[in-house]
Amino acid sequence: MKKFFAQAYLWILLILLYAPILIIVIFSFTESKVLGNWTGFSFGLYQNILSGKVGMSFLKALENTVSIGILAAIISTFMGSISAIGIYNMRGKKRKAIMFLNDIPMLNPDIITGVSLFLLFVAFSIPQGYLTVLLAHVSFCTPYVILCVLPKLRQMDPNLYEAALDLGATPRQALNKVIFPQIKPAMISGFILAFTLSIDDFAVTLFTKGNKGFENLSTYIYADAHKGGLTPELRPIMSIIFIFVLLLLIIINIRSSRNHKKQEIRI
Repeated sequence: MKKFFAQAYLWILLILLYAPILIIVIFSFTESKVLGNWTGFSFGLYQNILSGKVGMSFLKALENTVSIGILAAIISTFMGSISAIGIYNMRGKKRKAIMFLNDIPMLNPDIITGVSLFLLFVAFSIPQGYLTVLLAHVSFCTPYVILCVLPKLRQMDPNLYEAALDLGATPRQALNKVIFPQIKPAMISGFILAFTLSIDDFAVTLFTKGNKGFENLSTYIYADAHKGGLTPELRPIMSIIFIFVLLLLIIINIRSSRNHKKQEIRI
């Protein structure tokens, strides 16, 4: 009975998590303006996005979301990987203190992070808009990348870097040809996590976007909902993002499984 209730609880939890996403995907193939009202199978909403038959504000919000997500993921992956290497080489209380500081942005509520960054940008008279949102996204994505990369560094043979130096490699060459190839899977995972976090964020973006008309998808959806409804083209966009992230996760899991099997064969 315990096993039955445990499995039932898991399935109920999975249904509650994924049923709304499945509903959005299904109703992205109908042109009804109201979610839940099926008016016949159609690719019309997808065609509207591809042909640009949607508002310019919607397209601009989509462009801002994708560009900021990619840039924030790239920057935070680089900064997080370098920081993880530095933290890994620390010892004692210094390492614990840095890890404690790294955990704060992840445990801190988004609204506090958003207000703090807003006050910081105001204090330094930084015009709010695309740049401030990008900086804000990098600031809260980097700690997650660090947590993705650190476990991979712990699995790595610590003698590889020193062996490369002994064989005549410079520290930079050893970093590029020894360390980075070893932690590459973790960096890819960190990049995907940072990208999804950037797309998903609302509270921090709301406080750092300013009042000059800058929008991303999350703030656009919020403003659109206050107008009395949601733009129908949001349904296919959400479906595409979900399927894209799902495919990336499947590919990464397949690659990691193959790499693990190869390592077992070599051993």
